Amino acid sequence: MTSITSVELNYLVFRYLQESGFTHSAFAFGYEAGINKCPIDGNLVPPGALITFVQKGLQYLEMEANLTCQCDADLDEDFSFLQPLDLITKDVHELRQMIIERRKKLQKDQNKDPEKESEVERGRVREKERHEKEKACEKDREKVENDKEIELLHEHQTGREMVTDQEDKPTVKHEENGTFGGPEPMDISTTSTSQPSEIMSSDVTILEGHTSEVCACAWSPAGSLLASGSGDSTARIWTIAEGRSKSGSHNGPLNVLVLKHVRGRTNEKSKDVTTLDWNGEGTLLATGSYDGQARIWTTNGELRSTLSKHKGPIFSLKWNKKGDYLLTGSCDKTAIVWDVKAEEWKQQFEFHSGPTLDVDWRNNVSFATSSTDNMIYVCKIGENRPIKTFAGHQGEVNCVKWDPTGQLLASCSDDITAKIWSMKQDTYLYDLREHTKEIYTIRWSPTGPGTSNPNQKLVLASASFDSTIKLWDIEVGKLICSLNGHRDPVYSLAFSPNGEYIASGSLDKSMHVWSLKERKIVKTYTGDGGIFEVCWNKEGDKIAACFANNTVCVLDFRM
Repeated sequence: MTSITSVELNYLVFRYLQESGFTHSAFAFGYEAGINKCPIDGNLVPPGALITFVQKGLQYLEMEANLTCQCDADLDEDFSFLQPLDLITKDVHELRQMIIERRKKLQKDQNKDPEKESEVERGRVREKERHEKEKACEKDREKVENDKEIELLHEHQTGREMVTDQEDKPTVKHEENGTFGGPEPMDISTTSTSQPSEIMSSDVTILEGHTSEVCACAWSPAGSLLASGSGDSTARIWTIAEGRSKSGSHNGPLNVLVLKHVRGRTNEKSKDVTTLDWNGEGTLLATGSYDGQARIWTTNGELRSTLSKHKGPIFSLKWNKKGDYLLTGSCDKTAIVWDVKAEEWKQQFEFHSGPTLDVDWRNNVSFATSSTDNMIYVCKIGENRPIKTFAGHQGEVNCVKWDPTGQLLASCSDDITAKIWSMKQDTYLYDLREHTKEIYTIRWSPTGPGTSNPNQKLVLASASFDSTIKLWDIEVGKLICSLNGHRDPVYSLAFSPNGEYIASGSLDKSMHVWSLKERKIVKTYTGDGGIFEVCWNKEGDKIAACFANNTVCVLDFRM
């Protein structure tokens, strides 16, 4: 085994003191250690060499501790990360005991209650909860949601204190959702004079089978197939009968295909199916996973391709309209265009300095990407540099969406703004500032130029952690109205195909359907878990919603 000499170690310490600005310490140490007589060529030693050396030593210790107590477990699926201070102050035997105890506790918790993990935390792991945020305000929000979930699921364990605290929360949330000085003229909320219609249980089909929260769902554009992706390492393709639902619950084998993303254990977070998308013909389903692989499946559940090149979780995945290319964005800071027919990557785009959170095609050969680095790039296949760079956000850019013409790009960010960009200029066209918390997602209406509803005005909708949805007039860059009906962060939006309604899903377990003409809730449904995504079928008579309680609900919608 190679060992380091005292002379080499002294030189690394000397360089560390120099690079860190400890000039006097470096001089005294160099004099006493005789660095001037050292045979090492300083030009060959890279900056930060001591830190790198120590870091690799810690990683080796971590690996050694894990390997020595691995037993039959798969290292890739069962690796425990240790704190640096533990690695420095404890020997391998002590570290091993720590890992064993941690795994025992984890297994005990999982056996005791598989749904213990909070909705917010799991939601954010998703594609872009999923953003790996470490901000203090976000932690506070997660704690509130966690307390709330624990109270609902384990009321017999919670004590009076938590109950009292929970009873106080609606008042706090009401104040947060207010406008600090009376309601704005355009704020829309449900009142006693216009109560929405609760969707009846006879009009709801509950799809059961997933064993972890369901993060994503999408209707096939070709027919009655609904795809869902879950933290249980599977995607599923459900065949939904046309017409009105006949019963309230389905979990039989006849109407579902299970697309397994890993063999063996299926409760590992590293195999979460984070995102999915159908091609334009509805013949192929693409899924993106936390393991960094994209997979393409046929409608009969056969795995057609496994696309491997990313070195981190895939957060976003989209087919181009033509269906010959698949675009993926990953935590590894890159986006990749895949040639579907050749089953290989065509080009990797490495412009961002942080994880790529979202991608969206502009046309068949160009697209936009957004990242935690606050930047947006417009890229084109065959070009080695972005064809457009949009800088202006002051926080992570969670979502980017092109309007139907491909001329305007909408973006939303943790900086509490949405922005509209034009390919004709470098700075933003409009800066939309009416939300009071991070904006999680945005959607364009299926109306205006370039759509089947050209006579209806083009509208942008934004959903925020401030519990509201806001509609924007893009011709003038102004707020049309604020839809206030949710009590918790809104994670998902979807316009009906005719552009007359919008569905929203929230962590408050409710899905609302809003009439854009009347600007009020016309239908509502409350499930048993936070909602991560909602989507309409092509006919506009069914809405799917995926929940944190492992279910997918299909709701009949007829006014």
